[in-house]
Order: sequence, then C-alpha cells, then structure tokens
Amino acid sequence: MAMSELNRRRWRNFRRNKRAFWSLVIFSVLFVTSMLAEVVANDKPILVSFRGELHVPAYKFYPETAFGGDFRTEAIYRDEAVQCLIVTGGREECWDEPDELIAAVRAGTSDIPSEEQGWMIWPPIPYHYKTINNVGTAPSAPDGNHLLGTDDTARDVLARVIYGFRISILFTLIVTVIASTIGIAAGAVQGYFGGRTDLIFQRLLEIWASTPGLYVIIILFAILGRSFWLLVFVTILFGWPALTGVVRAEFLRARNFEYVRAARALGVSDRVIMFRHILPNAMVATLTMMPFVVTGTISGLAALDYLGYGLPASAPSLGELALQAKQNLQAPWLAFSAFFTFAIMLSLLVFIFEGVRDAFDPRKTFR
Repeated sequence: MAMSELNRRRWRNFRRNKRAFWSLVIFSVLFVTSMLAEVVANDKPILVSFRGELHVPAYKFYPETAFGGDFRTEAIYRDEAVQCLIVTGGREECWDEPDELIAAVRAGTSDIPSEEQGWMIWPPIPYHYKTINNVGTAPSAPDGNHLLGTDDTARDVLARVIYGFRISILFTLIVTVIASTIGIAAGAVQGYFGGRTDLIFQRLLEIWASTPGLYVIIILFAILGRSFWLLVFVTILFGWPALTGVVRAEFLRARNFEYVRAARALGVSDRVIMFRHILPNAMVATLTMMPFVVTGTISGLAALDYLGYGLPASAPSLGELALQAKQNLQAPWLAFSAFFTFAIMLSLLVFIFEGVRDAFDPRKTFR
C-alpha cells in the first residue's frame, strides 16, 4: 500500500535527522541479532550433518539415540563422545577413544567412508546463557573463550547480555504498545467528553495511582510464582496511566476547535472525530512522553530483577547482571557490561523516539 504524502513527509524528516536515523539502523541490527540469539550464542550446533541427513539442534530436540547413542535424553553436543558419534557416523568406538577417532577423520586417515562422515557448524559464541563452563574460578576475567568474562556461576556474560537484551526489548515493546493504547484511549475519552466523565475518570486515576505497585507485584509473585507474562500483566496494569494526562489535556484543548465543531455539525461520529481528526494533532505531545515510558519500562524491569522480584531466576536478566556486579566488586567486567548495555540501549531508544516526535511535528523541517 502506497504511503500518503503526509507520511512521506514524516519519513523524509526522520531520515534527515541523522542521529535518529542511524540510531534506528544500529538498534535494528542489535535487535535482529538478539532475535537470532540461538544461532549467535548457543551450546548446540546450528546445523548437523549425520549420515547424510541435516539436523538443526539450535531449534529442535534430538535425543542422543538419533546419533547412535544410548540415551533418550537430549544429546549433549559439547561432549566429545557425542561429537565423535556425529563425525564418525555413530561408531561404537567413540565411547572409548573419541579424541583419536575425531582426529583421524579430520586428518583424512580414517577408514570410515566419506558418505558416513558427519560435520557440525557451531555458533560464533559456543555458549548458551545457561551454559556453565566449569574451568577455573568464577567469575573469570575476559579472555579468548569468554569475550566479556563469566559471572559468579561460570556462565558466559556476552551470551547472557545478548539474550537479556532480547527479553528486555520484547518486554518493553509488549508493555509499551498495550499500555499506551489503553492510556491514549482513556485520555481521549476523558478529554473529548469532559464533564462528569472526566471527573469520574480523574478520581479513579487518583485512587489507582496511589496503589503501591511494588507490593502488589510481591504479593502476586508470592502466590502465583514469578513468570514473564505475569510481570507483563502487572506492569501494564500500573503503567497505562502514564500517557493519559497528556492526551487528556490535548483533547480538552482541541475539542472546541472549529474543525471539530464543523465535523460535529456534519454528523461525523464521535469515534471518527476523536481518533481520525484530534488524535493525529495530539501525537506530538504524546510522542514527547514516549521515550520516558520506554526507558521507564526498561529501568523498571531491571530494578525488579535487581531486587529479586522480576523475571524467573533462570531467565537472562540485565538487572540480575547488575546485582552480580554489586556482589562481586573484584570483577569490574560485570559492572562495565551491565552499564554499557543499558547506556547504549536507552540512548538509542531515546534518539529514535526524539526523531519520531520531530517527524510528526509540522513546525520542524530538517534540511
């Protein structure tokens, strides 16, 4: 579907804002990379060839028996015996001499036919966010195997940052879209109709704003347990009033403008007037508040994880990484990783939304 002239002008203004445009490009690359985290950081191969058949362990479960092993549990691909089974086509000798067989196949001195030999393609970072590397002390400093070091349970910090970035952005997108939709709709109804409707809504908002959200989260998690979707629900429950006041003020100001009166006189429905005529004019003020909503959601999730009331303990969490940095002052790489991840992520999002706000502002033109 072709873009309207108005939207084309907005896109041109956004592209001419170099800081916002390049922030969007960098953020898109980081977000796509995090969405493909299973093929970027994983302790399972991306692709396995076994006896001429291709397998994708990064996204599918394969028992050890699928590669000639003895157990029906998932194959441990980092185990040398399992790697030998894949490379040699399932030879029983792998349980006794895995290193010698793998070396012979790679050197071309093995008597195994080439059509039975297998291979594996590993991710650039051969660690999942749950992978525990029991080599040396923990936390360990950055080296060739762990570019950002390991945390206090010997898990790769870079892998946890990638997965933690993804879950933070997805959480923020879900909460921001749903909470903003509810808040904008509520503010539009208040400001457009005014009178008793506005009065009742304001009293309800005052009561709702005085509810201690942290205590509610603690009580719900104590009863129902910690989960991603429960945290999303509670965050939306207490986050939707953030934009209500701004939208309400814009609708109160615009509801008596001449074009609104003319639309009413022509018999246009209230819903069309609210969301087709008034709301686009209120978007500049709404988008001005959007960076605060986004950064507040990310910071809120990190704070809850830091306090132990956020995502489940097994989930990759940037707030939990910050907590480890506080508990392990002798490992400064943990603090640097958490700080720079938050700084880059929040800065890019703020620059992007500033560009979107300016693109919607008809008074601003970028040359």
